[in-house]
Amino acid sequence: IRNYAEVCAREPMLINVNDAKAKGIATGDVVRVFNDRGEILVGALVTDIIPEHVIAICEGAWYDPEVLGEKSLCKHGCINVLTRDKGTSSIAQSNCGHTILANLEKYKGEIKPITAFSKPKILQSL
Repeated sequence: IRNYAEVCAREPMLINVNDAKAKGIATGDVVRVFNDRGEILVGALVTDIIPEHVIAICEGAWYDPEVLGEKSLCKHGCINVLTRDKGTSSIAQSNCGHTILANLEKYKGEIKPITAFSKPKILQSL
């Protein structure tokens, strides 16, 4: 089902028609969404059902960093990369990902393949 819901093999991002036009983004483009916590690549879906100056990215992408380590670009679009690591309250463990402030731009770098679902290389013992 992931293949049905993804855009360019990445988590979809809904963006308003006017915002997309201003940023030079079209449906199917790969977009970099970033803030001081990290950066992700998502696939754009341009629509008039989302308000201007708001984007929507669902939870569900597997974390797939270009390089293992803090603040590495997530190639698959894991929204948790952009959120604070803090629960919503002392009795709940939901994340606070519905209020993220971030910037976005059409991605101009090399689009590397998703590796989150690849089998790991297993070293043979000597």
